[in-house]
Amino acid sequence: MVFEGEIMVMTMQEFATELERWEAVQRRDSQADGSFYYSVRTTGVYCRPSCASRPKHRENVAFHLTCADAERAGFRPCKRCRPGRTPLADEQIVVVQRACRQIESADVMPDLDTLAAAAGMSRFHFHRVFRRVTGLTPRGYGDAHRGERVREELSRARTVTEAIYEAGFQSSGRFYEKDLLGMTPTDFRAGGQDTTIRYATGGCSLGTVLVAATERGVCAILLGDAPAALAEDLRARFPRAQLMLGEAGFAATVEQVVRFVEAPGTGLDLPLDIRGTAFQQRVWQALRAIPAGARASYSEIAERIGAPRSVRAVAQACAANALAVAVPCHRVVRSDGALSGYRWGVERKRAILAQEAIGQAGRPVLQSESAAK
Repeated sequence: MVFEGEIMVMTMQEFATELERWEAVQRRDSQADGSFYYSVRTTGVYCRPSCASRPKHRENVAFHLTCADAERAGFRPCKRCRPGRTPLADEQIVVVQRACRQIESADVMPDLDTLAAAAGMSRFHFHRVFRRVTGLTPRGYGDAHRGERVREELSRARTVTEAIYEAGFQSSGRFYEKDLLGMTPTDFRAGGQDTTIRYATGGCSLGTVLVAATERGVCAILLGDAPAALAEDLRARFPRAQLMLGEAGFAATVEQVVRFVEAPGTGLDLPLDIRGTAFQQRVWQALRAIPAGARASYSEIAERIGAPRSVRAVAQACAANALAVAVPCHRVVRSDGALSGYRWGVERKRAILAQEAIGQAGRPVLQSESAAK
């Protein structure tokens, strides 16, 4: 089950540099608890990053990876934040993991009151904690899990309806309204063999771009150096689909995408067929809300989707994106502003951002904007 791994990953945010650690201490960031500890030379104590003690001066602060490291350096634990104890956030993660197992093992989705009672929390507090840890509501997590079960049941059930009910959905309408497969259950049951994807490649300033589309819209925009390698990438992403070279009319779609890649700020007036898990869809929606010329950190995206502890899972969703530039994962950077990994190469990421900056600098100021200034 993919979501179990995501929960574990979401709780591990890196604070690799001293700048990131100092910023976490200044904002008393509970997400940093457990990643490192800091000591204060003038008081002789060491604390969690979230400690509510008085502000410190940077020159008096040192960082340690573990409590043992801090104590070997001659510091004693803070009596206020008690750094040696299990953080509340870690305790909440354990509670949420138990709730996830409860949801996964139940034949019928447990209601919120049942889950909250098992966790020893009020229904409202449990709902907030669950969403903060997983990035999903309990109902959303349950639907996504049952979507996975539908995939399994479709391979052995006699009918689509039987598979839906065996997976735990109490009505077929509930399943269809969630659109959890990205295609009809009948097509999925056939191994995706009835899904046709047309594709073609073109040249641009970033190298080669491959554009692929289903009947629903553009499903992939891939960047690279060689058309053959991009075609293999497409085949790996859609192994059961029928891939066909686009007909003559498809060239117009490729040309439109190429113009968009060269000038992302102009927008792409084409329907998109965006496929991914519920969590990935939320991340990609947040990415599409970042305007051209702007940037956001992985932690900011995690905050925007209501899952502040999901920083690394956000990075994974960016890496899984199949729609280069259209879903602008290139606009996501490290918290210190540095460019991090990019599926299609950091140099391409730098080039796209530079092109967007030029486009924004050269954009004419509208009369309404001038008046606002």
